[in-house]
Amino acid sequence: MQALVALTIANVRSFVRDRAALFWTMAFPILFVILFGSIFSSSAPSTFDAGWVDEDGTPASAQLRAGFESTGLLTLRDDGLEQSLDAMRTGDLEAVIVVPAGLGAALTAATAGSPPATPVALTLYTDPTQGTTSATLTQVVTQVIGAANLIVAGTPPVLTVTAQAIQTEELGAAAYIVPSILAMALMQLGVFSAIPLVEQREKHILKRLGATPLPRWTLVGSNIVMRLGIALVQALLIVGIGMALFQVQIVGSLLLAFGFVVLGALTFIALGYVIAAFARTEEAANGLTSVIQFPLMFLSGIFFPIAFMPELLQPIAALMPLTYLGDALRQVMVGGTPFVPLWLDALVLAGWLVVCFLISARWFRWE
Repeated sequence: MQALVALTIANVRSFVRDRAALFWTMAFPILFVILFGSIFSSSAPSTFDAGWVDEDGTPASAQLRAGFESTGLLTLRDDGLEQSLDAMRTGDLEAVIVVPAGLGAALTAATAGSPPATPVALTLYTDPTQGTTSATLTQVVTQVIGAANLIVAGTPPVLTVTAQAIQTEELGAAAYIVPSILAMALMQLGVFSAIPLVEQREKHILKRLGATPLPRWTLVGSNIVMRLGIALVQALLIVGIGMALFQVQIVGSLLLAFGFVVLGALTFIALGYVIAAFARTEEAANGLTSVIQFPLMFLSGIFFPIAFMPELLQPIAALMPLTYLGDALRQVMVGGTPFVPLWLDALVLAGWLVVCFLISARWFRWE
């Protein structure tokens, strides 16, 4: 029994001294609970901004509009169809509802016991690149239409909803996730570049290389070029597999997409060098990369819409570089509605690149 107790105490001490094991066993699950609890405990946004295009102009369509507004989830804005769709493409609106001519006559006839042979279809324009928002809006509109049909109970449904994507191209569901996966891969490639750097410093490899006649900028540059090459291969593989297996179509500029892949890769490589500058050991580098990686993944809007996050977390998401890389790739590759204009995406990523480069240049240690 004494041997068992002694060995158990020795194992506990060994475990406590292993910072990496402590992090992955204790801190990592706690971070996940806090992060996901904060995201999923938040309800949907209080209201969605939607365009209202009334092609019927009857009291019945006005009453239907009042029904939508009574939900408290929709803020409707009157405008023409093209103007509303343009506003949606720039991110000012999250949906457009089109009420066709003939709605009032159909409801009046149904109330009188003569329902139309074909239901009147309202058109709901949504953005498939914002999957959660699109699903929520579709559910809200469908419920309101269902309530309107109950008013003329006893007849077949008079109103239906036809969902239509704002993109004119026929894109499969997989096309909308590819930009997010690519952005995540570029982030991980850059952030995890810190670990081999810290390992080489611990083993005094960097010290020996620094003592050679080779300029240090050449050593750093070769590492960056290697990582950048891997990033381009990653991009080709992710997009190529998507095109080959899931019929993914890239509808935007390939040259612009290439530019953002390079800019994003360089930004996160620079962030990896910042981690390497402050991590003293390989275990510390592992912990730091994980602490940085997971908030970037789950608070940047690449998997969960920023609008659905708690208000406390939304300003944090607006500061993260992955938010802007994911937004830029969605806009360029599949025509997604923007979080910010493309020029601002590029400016924020370039700002992160410059700041991280300056920090790593000032504090990076070769030994």
